[in-house]
Amino acid sequence: MKLSRRKKREMKLIIESHRSWFYVDWKGLFHYRDLLFLLVRRDFVAKYKQTILGPLWFVIQPLLTTLVFTVIFGKISKIPTDKLPPVLFYLCGLLAWNYFAQCLSSIAASLTANAHLFSKVYFPRLIIPLSIVISNLIPFAIQCITFLSFYFYYKIFTSAGDMINPNHFILLLPFLLLETAAVGLGVGLWIAALTVKYRDFQHLVSFLVQLWMYATPVIYPISSIPERWQFLTVLNPMSGIVESYRYAFFGTGFVDWRYLSISAGLVFFSLVTGLLVFNKVERTFVDTI
Repeated sequence: MKLSRRKKREMKLIIESHRSWFYVDWKGLFHYRDLLFLLVRRDFVAKYKQTILGPLWFVIQPLLTTLVFTVIFGKISKIPTDKLPPVLFYLCGLLAWNYFAQCLSSIAASLTANAHLFSKVYFPRLIIPLSIVISNLIPFAIQCITFLSFYFYYKIFTSAGDMINPNHFILLLPFLLLETAAVGLGVGLWIAALTVKYRDFQHLVSFLVQLWMYATPVIYPISSIPERWQFLTVLNPMSGIVESYRYAFFGTGFVDWRYLSISAGLVFFSLVTGLLVFNKVERTFVDTI
């Protein structure tokens, strides 16, 4: 019996370690895109699978937070809101802040929380943080609808509508959202990498997020800060993002292109350095965990 002369093709998958900190496996991320969307679905479904209200928590949480802010900071502390209705002022600030805080908190714990996956099968580790950034867009969209419902109510049916002046800056909202995701991803990757070796950071994340919120003009406008100290807000990239949201929807807020440019530079720096540190740690973190 004669052997077939047809050549057999052998498919080989070679997994090798890339020692360069600057290497990002973009081809691998595209190849495992189905896994990415599977993880996005898992993150959204698993979080509220056994809850009674389910996705309604995305509406209840910002509304309850806004109620507390209105009573404590608006009525009792008398913190100004740039002559805007306190409900709209706080909802708008929380719209940008909640997305950032959720991304940061989840990404910071992504390596330790998914160690069981990393130790069993290979896939680009960056898929986990990226899936968190994408899955958090769902609650962001729900909270955005909630905010817009109050926004159009105040604009159309109340006397405060004269103070609400949206402008062309609203076209930049997709870029502001991308910038929010970038700073959340960059800082989250930093903390995730440090958490592998120093578990103390697991306990510091919630405290860090809380302090960061008070350093961001979520419950107060930048205009209430003394002018000689306002330049310090540029060191916090979330300050420019939150104020830009308010300026886009209401026409009020502190928007300076010089400060926004510096803020964007800090966002880029945090994202790039976060990726570098993450690439350094991901090669050996399974053994450390």
